[in-house]
Amino acid sequence: MEWHMALILMLGSLFLLMAIGTPVVFAFLSVNLLGAWLFLGEAAGLAQWARNTTASIGSFSLTPIPLFILMGEVLFHTGLAFKAIDSIERMISRVPGKLSIVSILGGTTFATLSGSSIANTAMMGGVMLPEMLRRGYHPTMAMGPIMAVGGIAMLIPPSALAVMLGSLAGISIERLLIGGILPGMLMALGFLAYVVVRSRLRPQDAPMSEDDGPRLTGWALWKPFVLNVVPLLGIFIAVVGSMLAGWASPTESAAIGVLASVIATIAYRALTLKALWKSLIETAKVSVVILFILAASTTFAQLLSFSGASAGFLGMIKDYNLSPFALVICMLLVLLVIGTVLDQISMMMIALPFFMPLALAAGVDTVWLGVMILIALEIGLLTPPFGLLLIVMQSVAPPSIRLPHIYRAAVPFLVIEVGVLALVLFIPWIAVGLPGLIG
Repeated sequence: MEWHMALILMLGSLFLLMAIGTPVVFAFLSVNLLGAWLFLGEAAGLAQWARNTTASIGSFSLTPIPLFILMGEVLFHTGLAFKAIDSIERMISRVPGKLSIVSILGGTTFATLSGSSIANTAMMGGVMLPEMLRRGYHPTMAMGPIMAVGGIAMLIPPSALAVMLGSLAGISIERLLIGGILPGMLMALGFLAYVVVRSRLRPQDAPMSEDDGPRLTGWALWKPFVLNVVPLLGIFIAVVGSMLAGWASPTESAAIGVLASVIATIAYRALTLKALWKSLIETAKVSVVILFILAASTTFAQLLSFSGASAGFLGMIKDYNLSPFALVICMLLVLLVIGTVLDQISMMMIALPFFMPLALAAGVDTVWLGVMILIALEIGLLTPPFGLLLIVMQSVAPPSIRLPHIYRAAVPFLVIEVGVLALVLFIPWIAVGLPGLIG
């Protein structure tokens, strides 16, 4: 079979299955079975497919995924994350756009501890959105920051998706995790700047309220922050610092994070058997799904390679003689376009088998590229019509909030995210500077 026919068969079958509503994992599984039968030799091919699938998830480098998830679940189900957000709100006195600022600071804090974009948006939406709307906040100022900081969880470690990307793309997981810190912080600062400026220019969009309470000073102002936020930020510092110093691998730093989280919950007397059991169950559910997806994606890439589709497609691209920079721009444009209709995992599974061989052949820094891919995936979370965080927000918003309102709320923050992507594209040090410090 010619390579272009194999490519059309594989991708066409995949898109057809997803178009009729087949879950992503089972769509890839079905295409893998078809490919194994056709390209690996019928029954013998299916046996080889089973061996490849088992081997793809047997790597020790995937261990941080369940550990990072468990770390966030423990903090979520014991309620420490809610305490941290409440403390941040008390620390911020009567300032314009206070609740929007709390959403950004609290959401970023939870993002550094959970690594889950969906959990971040669902929690912040459930906690902050009703109160913001009650106080008369414009929907853009109420929903926009909550959705925007949800995506930051994809960049700032611990990030299970970054581990997944590093594993699929063959990028150093340690350097990829560290590389997402500065872009994630830049996004948070950009969101804050937008909220502050808009609150000053249009105070009616984020009205002050008597509920904001009196202005606190001294220890009364800082006590909740010191007691409930600083210790949790210490967990993030332990995870990232151990990797930066070269003292721990990603797996070891993830284990440190879990241990620190459990110790913190015990110290706060928040850990119960019920919360621990719930955390373990949710961790198992999410981890199984991610590992299933990793197995499907790896074998999909292998089948594309064995059928000749990957080599044929890459050869066609090389014939255009694109410069490495132009090649990277084309990759990012492809991700931004398909991000409007596909979820992040599907985007990775489809694009990486083609992108990474091209990047390696062109001599592109894979950590730089990996961080930009993460940002592009994050942008896809907020991109209409099928951005995942838009759907999550709709699920927690009051019935009076329609999907077009949610789309409009996301637009200013999408612009900021694209701006950060452009910065990383033209100033690679933002992505590779910190990873270069790893001992």
